[in-house]
Amino acid sequence: MSVRLNEIKPKIPAYESRLRHNIITVPEEARRCSGINVFGKKLKTFIFTTDIAIIRNCDADAVFAVYPFTPQVAISESIIKGAYTPVFCGVGGGTTQGERTVALAKDVEAQGACGVVLNAPVSDSNILSVAKAVDVPVVITVVSEETDIRARLEAGASILNIAAADKTAELVRKIRADFPDVPIIATGGPTGDTIARTVEAGANAITYTPPSAKELFSSLMKKYRE
Repeated sequence: MSVRLNEIKPKIPAYESRLRHNIITVPEEARRCSGINVFGKKLKTFIFTTDIAIIRNCDADAVFAVYPFTPQVAISESIIKGAYTPVFCGVGGGTTQGERTVALAKDVEAQGACGVVLNAPVSDSNILSVAKAVDVPVVITVVSEETDIRARLEAGASILNIAAADKTAELVRKIRADFPDVPIIATGGPTGDTIARTVEAGANAITYTPPSAKELFSSLMKKYRE
């Protein structure tokens, strides 16, 4: 009986260092999505953090560097320099809007960012200004089904980032039905099951929030005390 080559799943060789073996792994369910090709790289998983130690010790395909403060180039520069993988940087859209988001987008592109991320409140005209200023994907965050997706795309958004908490999978499914070809990144939620539901709904890539440094240290210190 013949076996097709695409049915053979060879074991992938792995190297583990004596010291660098405690790597944060993204849940396997996230690897089942299609991925998004950006500048020749297929990105399926994004680590949602600005902690450079975690960024240097995880197996995600890319970094989603968005944080709840006004964006600062010193932060984006340190993350981009320290990361092994492509970095998508937040450049405002909430408290920070207008010309400042355009300037920040140009700055992080010059630093080497692979994409820029705008927060949900940003105006369509602001998206357009950013899209005209940079030659990297413009990612727009979507938190509600009330968002006019077509207007966002027409303004220049390249990728949608769906972040609707426990309604994320439902919103992904709705948007996918209306826009079958739009690239979608989505938050996967806390478990493999929630990630699987989001992938099944139509997400092309998943953002994964890793354990905090405090949580990681807690288990390590417990081991040391034993």
